Amino acid sequence: MLDKFELFMRQIGLWVGFVLAAAAIYGAGPFPFIEQGIRLGGAIGSAVIITLVLKPLAKEFGGDSHNKRLLLWIIDVAILIGFLFTLFNFAEVYESLWDGVVILEASTLAIGFFGTVVIIDMVRRNFGIILPIICIIMLIYAQFGDLPGIFGHRGFTFEEVVEVSWFSFGGVFGRPTDIVSSIVLVFIVFGAILEATGATAILLKMATVATARIRGGTAHSAIVASAMFGTISGSPVANVVGTGVFTIPMIKRQGFTNAFAGAVEAAASSGGQFTPPIMAAVAFIMAELIGVPYIQIAIAAAIPAFFYYFSLFASVYAEAVRLGIEPLPEDQIPILTKDDWVEAMRFIVPLVVVVTVLFAGRSAAMAGFSAIVAAIVTGVGIDIISAEKRQHISDYAKQLIDALQKGGAQCAQIMVAVGSIGIVIAVVSLTGVAGNFGTLVAELAEGSLFAALAVTALACLVLGMGLPTLPAYLFIVLFVGPVIGELGIEPLLVHMFVLYFGVLSNVTPPVAIAAYAAAPIADSNPMTTGVNAIKIAVVGFIIPFILIYYPSISLVLHFDWTQFIWIMVRMPIAVWLIATAFIGCDQVPLSFVERVLRAIFAIVMLIVDPTMQIAGLGLGLGIIFIHRVKVRRKQAASQASG
Repeated sequence: MLDKFELFMRQIGLWVGFVLAAAAIYGAGPFPFIEQGIRLGGAIGSAVIITLVLKPLAKEFGGDSHNKRLLLWIIDVAILIGFLFTLFNFAEVYESLWDGVVILEASTLAIGFFGTVVIIDMVRRNFGIILPIICIIMLIYAQFGDLPGIFGHRGFTFEEVVEVSWFSFGGVFGRPTDIVSSIVLVFIVFGAILEATGATAILLKMATVATARIRGGTAHSAIVASAMFGTISGSPVANVVGTGVFTIPMIKRQGFTNAFAGAVEAAASSGGQFTPPIMAAVAFIMAELIGVPYIQIAIAAAIPAFFYYFSLFASVYAEAVRLGIEPLPEDQIPILTKDDWVEAMRFIVPLVVVVTVLFAGRSAAMAGFSAIVAAIVTGVGIDIISAEKRQHISDYAKQLIDALQKGGAQCAQIMVAVGSIGIVIAVVSLTGVAGNFGTLVAELAEGSLFAALAVTALACLVLGMGLPTLPAYLFIVLFVGPVIGELGIEPLLVHMFVLYFGVLSNVTPPVAIAAYAAAPIADSNPMTTGVNAIKIAVVGFIIPFILIYYPSISLVLHFDWTQFIWIMVRMPIAVWLIATAFIGCDQVPLSFVERVLRAIFAIVMLIVDPTMQIAGLGLGLGIIFIHRVKVRRKQAASQASG
């Protein structure tokens, strides 16, 4: 009986997910406007319902005990009923929130506090304990402000804390929740629909054909495929799981180690989050927060993303050489047929539609809506053209429903995470702790821009651990954005700096959630996979500093042709030196001394001082030239003796 009940509840969760995804599509399209209160309450309410029934306490703690599972289900149903009542209460006071006059009686306070606690628990069920602990600490911090040093404040009452976290437009139902529910959710659904239409398989095949003749070709194809899907997916973990089941076994079969295969997927999937055109929808949030056109952000992100992926290719190539892995034999390279190019339209057409709509000046939400329509129409059209697939066209409706249910579940994860970030934002606004944090960083940096950036980068990695891209970005930019903003850095560069380190926290041990997601698929140790991902993605930790010191590579800020050409000459060489240094191989394995020298020369050529740049470039080119001369001499001697 209980098993049937659990199945029934799961079906409820999936159909609520379907409704949430359908509402996201409707809200993004050219239809009558959804009133803000309904949209906010509906998105948060749906997210809680989906999480409660798809990730129940019984599944987490019930084990095989029937009675224990039953008791936990009773608790979850009680939470569900209580939260629905909380939403009805929010709807009643919603209009009063606009006036700023809300009478919070004891019962109303209890309801708001209950809603806050439920949101925190939903985040725990989706993402683990890190963010919930931060939320709890912030709530306690708001009430008890009598602390030593710069973190002290006057302290706030329980009523003030609940009001700002729940009964305001600065907390759970604040601006991040508003932006995500109106813009981001439609792109999450777009990614789910794109995967359901079969775009993954053809993209991977085309990537394999494009890279098969390079040493380590399957790993390179995984990088391309993960980058393309990563730019759509709002979570590196979701991308790892979605594409990794195809790419990781391919990489292993070519001879790479299990840990390295998982690391390649983790690093590539993470990089998609700052890769244009969509940048996991973070670009649209960034545009809203900074107040600049989306196109400007996409252009600014292009060259940094290129160098990040160039570094991944370089690392994979060096590892392939180290392991003696050759390109795929000609008889194993797939051949692209006319039908394959038709299949490729499943991915190409929707992506072109996104870019076209955005360049036409329409909203990001409309671009997401148009892309979904294009994906569905293109998928149906291709299936109708194909005689073989035409026979299964009746299955398309079921596939679409499944995609919307899956997309809705992914939307729920993002919504509860952003809701919890709203709690943190509310407390930060109430206490002014962000300013205090900035003061602390300034004291630690002692007036040095580089030191301030280094401390900020470390804070970004710590604050972003365990979070998907969007919540991590919002959370981090709240704390550390003002810090480097006060140093005279352009807001766009500040946000890009924060985004990079927020994303790279996904591959940074000890948490490294993207590596942890890849490890079971690769059958490798999660920590070893994380360490390998760091080695592969190390250039990504340098790129944000390059953006700050050489803004010309953004193409939109302080552009100078001389600076741009000069950095574009040095960066590929520096990337190659760093990649080979960390992998430990160029044309042949490198000695420890040569690896250290390569890393040092690469850093020297990126230092702001022109003399150091020239010296570093000369030494870098010199060490590459000497290495290749030695290899050729050794090969010639070997052939002569043979």
